Amino acid sequence: MFEGFTPQTSNFLWELAFNNERPWFLAHKEEFERVLNTPFKALAADTAELMARRLPRRSFRLHVSRIYRDARRLFGRGPYKDHLWFTLKDNDILLEGPCFWFELGAADYSYGMGFYSATAAQMAAFRRKVDANPARFERLAKSVMKTGFAVTGEEYARPKGHRSQIIDQWYNRKRLGLEISRDFGGEVLSSELPVLLADSFEKLLPMYDFFMEVYLEEPGSNRK
Repeated sequence: MFEGFTPQTSNFLWELAFNNERPWFLAHKEEFERVLNTPFKALAADTAELMARRLPRRSFRLHVSRIYRDARRLFGRGPYKDHLWFTLKDNDILLEGPCFWFELGAADYSYGMGFYSATAAQMAAFRRKVDANPARFERLAKSVMKTGFAVTGEEYARPKGHRSQIIDQWYNRKRLGLEISRDFGGEVLSSELPVLLADSFEKLLPMYDFFMEVYLEEPGSNRK
């Protein structure tokens, strides 16, 4: 059961960022398990359990990141990540599809929903779906933007078009998501964090379902 992170969690991640090498990590393995790995896995499991309990007809798959970087993709960096994340996504989704997520670093944390790694074809499918019924999308956008989440994602240098003030915030992006980002502290120190995340993810569910429609309609999407 998740009981909250502690200031030691942030301290460990800061120290790891400045001592990202195997001997240091092995010397602090017990601390890693105690202040970061164990509570993080508990947070992920508790959040997934709450979502399953609240939405029994849905089937979300939980994925929790490991602290170890892929040795093939170090690119001069140390062998350990200085942040952890987990995702919840439909069982049909592989990599390039919408998901709910939470990420924790030394200085901050964030959570939200969006395409984990959208392809150009998926974003084109998104624009086609918006164009097919802009009034529906505006209603969805207005609803989720009342929740305090910010629209995120790299924008195109050349906009794909103008639809409306609300739609344009979504329409002209290479990747797309909704995010809340805060400094480390506050909510992450509370045992109520799984409830906060489940509450937030439920509020984003209508837009998640819209993204799922895009994902399932795009022929190039990777699905099981």
